[in-house]
Order: sequence, then structure tokens, then C-alpha cells
Amino acid sequence: MSTEVKQILEELKAIKSEIDYIKENMPDKEMFLSSKEKSLLQKSFQNEREGKLISSKDLRKKLGI
Repeated sequence: MSTEVKQILEELKAIKSEIDYIKENMPDKEMFLSSKEKSLLQKSFQNEREGKLISSKDLRKKLGI
């Protein structure tokens, strides 16, 4: 194998190692919210503080299901 090919293989191994490290240490994408989701979550917290929420049991009763 030529020196150039060996060098390329070594660099590829290093890149693979870095990618593996990133994969292992990357936060779960599910833990991040979009701006719309953040807004909806804040509104939900506000509604909860203001007592505007009802339980699912009460909702089903109200809807007759």
C-alpha cells in the first residue's frame, strides 16, 4: 500500500473515532423543543397556574364519552 493510501486510511479512522464519540455524547434530539412547542408549553403552564385545565376524566364526562 502506498504512503498516501495509508495516510488516508489513518485519517478516516480518526474521523470515524470522532463521529463515534459525537454519537455517544450527543444529547437526545427529543429533549429540544421548537419555538412553537416552547410557546405551547409556556401557555400550558400559564393555564395550569390560572386553574384553566381540567382532568381527562372530567373532559370525557363533559363530552359524554
